[in-house]
Amino acid sequence: MSSEVVQVKKKVHFISLGCPKNLVDSEIMAGTLMKDGFEVVSDAEGADTVVVNTCGFVEDSKKESIQRILDMAQLKQDGKINKIVVAGCLTQRYKNDLVEGLPEADLFVGSGEFQNISKILKNFEQGDKAKTFFNLPTYLQEESTPRVNSQPKHRAYLKISEGCMKRCAFCAIPLIRGNLQSRQTANIISEAKLLAAGGVEELIIISHDFTDYGWDLRRKNPEAKESPIELLRELAKVDGIRWIRLLYLYPDGISDEMIELIKSNPKFVRYFDMPLQHINNDVLKSMNRKMTREEIVDVLTKIRKEIPDAVIRTQFIVGFPGETAAQFEELLTFIADQKFDRVGCFKYSPEENTPGGKMDNQVEEKIKDFRHDALMEVQQNISREKHKAFIGKTLEVVVEGLSEETDLLLQGRMSQQAPEIDGVVLINDGQAKIGQFVKVRITDSMEYDLIGEIVE
Repeated sequence: MSSEVVQVKKKVHFISLGCPKNLVDSEIMAGTLMKDGFEVVSDAEGADTVVVNTCGFVEDSKKESIQRILDMAQLKQDGKINKIVVAGCLTQRYKNDLVEGLPEADLFVGSGEFQNISKILKNFEQGDKAKTFFNLPTYLQEESTPRVNSQPKHRAYLKISEGCMKRCAFCAIPLIRGNLQSRQTANIISEAKLLAAGGVEELIIISHDFTDYGWDLRRKNPEAKESPIELLRELAKVDGIRWIRLLYLYPDGISDEMIELIKSNPKFVRYFDMPLQHINNDVLKSMNRKMTREEIVDVLTKIRKEIPDAVIRTQFIVGFPGETAAQFEELLTFIADQKFDRVGCFKYSPEENTPGGKMDNQVEEKIKDFRHDALMEVQQNISREKHKAFIGKTLEVVVEGLSEETDLLLQGRMSQQAPEIDGVVLINDGQAKIGQFVKVRITDSMEYDLIGEIVE
């Protein structure tokens, strides 16, 4: 009499924090584990292993990462999970300090080793005593890299590069993610086609700076054709893709040719995500931003002249070391005059081993709080007025499911709204499936969201 041995799959749960680039890393880890026989589950409780993919960008994100790890430590203590893996940017940045400070965690996997998560877990199960896995973050995914799209089926993030060649005084990204490494265009397009074949209709192109794409490859090989313009041309040829959204465009790389390409091809949503950080020339210089106010205004003017309906999203930092009341007022007036569609605001937090963190004239927290609130109040009024202008218009909207606020409403996005960071369109009349593109007539508006009814 023979009996079969049934091997129970080990269950792994992911908590992915921070930016979409980190999320893609989580998707790669999930795909790698599933390929090797693990089961990825949606709930932490009952999982054998919980992977916390951390963010280490600014102080608030660090605190959130630590808190989530401690939450998982409590589940482990209660016997509801067995292992905690701390991965991602915070791990890469603080390495041994984090290991010493978080004895509750079992494994620490940095940004240069996340692609080996399956091997690391299997070795741990077999008694390997190694606890830390750090390497230079030189890994670049291939089109054949296993990956599980965690987004609704109709959309996906597409990471085109890793690291950054800029050296902004406030930013720790090069310390964590290393120098710019661009994927080859053919490699990116192959992945885009795979995503489209799987039902993706909206591609969201992510990197630390889209406009620098390919610089490193062209530097190594003058014959290399990788460039932002070439990539856009090739992406536009991918069948099945309806919307292509570009995130994180440094303003000095937005050329006339790029504006014309976005203007002339309907696949590119007219959405410019362009972090400006400040507008006063002295503050920009102190931040090591390579543009002046005059050059920034010139780019904004070109975009609005060529694409009058373009949405411009930006972000600013208040309270950078040495920022005076007059410099802040200049920024506030600039925002009021420019009437940006979307504005995010960060209170400066000094980051270790960055030039900004070592500067004198650090601004008091209460002043940062005041400036943040004042800036957002100006922007909220602008946003409210801009949204009122949509009332009575009919827009193309992709349906994303039930509203996060109530099951009585559907929720979707127009092309001018990026997922997670912008507002939504709440649909109070009509039915549609997730991923369906419908026409919605806007009947009301709020500061960040629109309300409407399906008309076709």
